Amino acid sequence: MRKSRGLAGVVLAVAWLVWPAPSAMAEDSDPPGRVARLEYSVGSVSLQPGGQGDWVQAVRNRPLTTGDNLWADKDSRAEVQIGSTSIRIDSETSITVLDLDDRTTQMRLSQGSLIVRVRHLDDEDDFEIDTPNSAFRVQRTGEYRVDVNAKGDETDTTVWHGRGLVTGGGSSYVVVAGQRAQFMGTDQLDHEIDQIPAQDDFDNWAFGRDHREDQAESSNYISPEMTGYEDLDEYGNWQYVADYGPVWVPAAVAPGWAPYRFGHWAWVYPWGWTWVADEPWGFAPFHYGRWAYAGGGWCWVPGPVVVRPVYAPALVVFIGGGGFGFGPGVAWFPLAPREVFVPWYRTSPTYVNNVNITNTRVNVTNITNVYNIYNTTNNTNINKINYANRNVANGVTAVSRDTFVNARPVATNLAKLDPKEISGAPVMRGTPAEPVKASVLGAGRPSSAKPPAVVMNRTVVATRTPPSPRKDPFGGRPASVTKVRTETPEEKPQPVSRAPVEPARPSESSPVNEAPTPRENEPASPEQPASRAEGTPNVPRPPVGEGGHPLVRQAPPAENRPEMERSEESKFRTWDQQRPKPQPEPRPAEPRAAEPSRGPRR
Repeated sequence: MRKSRGLAGVVLAVAWLVWPAPSAMAEDSDPPGRVARLEYSVGSVSLQPGGQGDWVQAVRNRPLTTGDNLWADKDSRAEVQIGSTSIRIDSETSITVLDLDDRTTQMRLSQGSLIVRVRHLDDEDDFEIDTPNSAFRVQRTGEYRVDVNAKGDETDTTVWHGRGLVTGGGSSYVVVAGQRAQFMGTDQLDHEIDQIPAQDDFDNWAFGRDHREDQAESSNYISPEMTGYEDLDEYGNWQYVADYGPVWVPAAVAPGWAPYRFGHWAWVYPWGWTWVADEPWGFAPFHYGRWAYAGGGWCWVPGPVVVRPVYAPALVVFIGGGGFGFGPGVAWFPLAPREVFVPWYRTSPTYVNNVNITNTRVNVTNITNVYNIYNTTNNTNINKINYANRNVANGVTAVSRDTFVNARPVATNLAKLDPKEISGAPVMRGTPAEPVKASVLGAGRPSSAKPPAVVMNRTVVATRTPPSPRKDPFGGRPASVTKVRTETPEEKPQPVSRAPVEPARPSESSPVNEAPTPRENEPASPEQPASRAEGTPNVPRPPVGEGGHPLVRQAPPAENRPEMERSEESKFRTWDQQRPKPQPEPRPAEPRAAEPSRGPRR
């Protein structure tokens, strides 16, 4: 890890000392380029930030990352987005983000119902849902549902489109499109295959959300792997601005509106200070791209359309040394297009390059020059950088340090700065403000809605070992520690069977219902039956060993049991015979050839 130098670096290092890194993360590791976002909630939805014993009311646009717990209480629902992937949870559902990085999405479902739509899956990606008796790994893009009963001894897995591998009880099972597979028991599983039941209200709600996302015009201008892009169409419009190209302009903003003004700051590990916007559309424009002041108003300028832009906690520049005319405070302004973002958290030069070139049009030489200036002790050189938005009339926002660290709303606690203070305030790499417990909990009010203790303490099965839970840096005792046990998928390949046809959703005709494209380098057919396991997954997995989560248990090695093989084959045949068969489309009538002319009859 490169050591920060100068006053800002020293203060930043002190702030990092109060937030220990998890054991699974090396000290020189870069933060992940992906993050989850709480996009929607209705009813009573609660969040327990990783390592914290307190539950708070979940706040929209709050970034979610490894270790965070989410609970949807009775008659409540929530939606979480990770790039183009949408995860919906139903009433009385408890999930934990076990691991989330550039390639891994590992979720713990200890009770309740979860529907996930995976739109993009690279060969190296690993998407897994761990339940009390089995682990479900997504193998293809598609739509999936996983249900865990209140006792935690039954998991039902539904596949509308796609294909997945379930591991548990010493066996592995492939579940393909058109199947609903039931797994009963804990150490040993009883397995049944059935047709997909009629859609319930939760299904209809999730499919309706999918349809809304599929109509997003913004995907024409930005990558669908940019978390939060789906809300832009509803709250603004796209325009063309010379020198910038297509830009997005928010509609109906409040008087005096400016980027990074209506919301609050929270401390989210491992990035540190993170902006959480009040605007319902306020995720993508504040964690990707840049803001410009053009034509008398603000517009958001996205970066190049790449497969996956790198997430940033806030693309701003902090100014001031911790004090202004009104007292101790913090001030910032948004970065403009082509300006270099220099992170205030631990990173490598490679990360600095990636977080910039995926979010604005800038060359690596310029990034290196600015990065080197920030890493010197000469603050005079930093202040020679000409930042465009610093000179905009309402570009700079300032609050007291108390407002900043306690996650209070910025817009209602603004501090006034005169132009001389703005021009004279030094540019800082980050802010000297140190986090407190309220910084981590964020703006959500304390909530009594949380999972029952028996649900929170349930061990789940996993095929990979997630990182160990991080400690509470403020001395509190976590409400629970996630228990996981890991199992190894069965390695013995099974005979190949005819591939089932993926069913369309009832009464839907939008593009979302088309069969997804097979993963790159993966043959479209034939497929294996939805009975016993396929071969060893081609996704590299970390070695299973000691450590990790005490609530995660290792799945026992798969056993070769001929009687089970025969039973599973019989179940598959029964399911295949009972499922609706696709009807061939009628062939259009072939046009009759015109008879040759025989000339006039005599």
